[in-house]
Amino acid sequence: MTEKAKNKKPGVKSFIGGTILTDERVTRQIPFIIFLSFLALLLITNRNWSERTIRKMEIMQDTMDNLRSESITLSSKLMNASRPSEVQKKVEKAGLDLQEPVRPPKKLNVNKKRLWIFGK
Repeated sequence: MTEKAKNKKPGVKSFIGGTILTDERVTRQIPFIIFLSFLALLLITNRNWSERTIRKMEIMQDTMDNLRSESITLSSKLMNASRPSEVQKKVEKAGLDLQEPVRPPKKLNVNKKRLWIFGK
């Protein structure tokens, strides 16, 4: 090749024809191009992984919200069912012979001086 042909920059014609791949300046850059391709592949993989993780987190958040609302609903139903008036209605409906105590409960006082619990 002549000196003029060596210094000539590859143009569109050599790019379209494919002769640019045989140029020494391009072949020296092939390892760098492969490295850039690897980095691009890594970037795409990382983005897909993070999007998948975000979708899973959103699904889990929706599930948690549903379970939380169900828990609150069940808690309020239990609170309502355990009221003394509701318990009395259910006892009467079941036909049990139980009655509500007339006297309030009494507090028991224990003399601690007489209490023996393992050497105390």
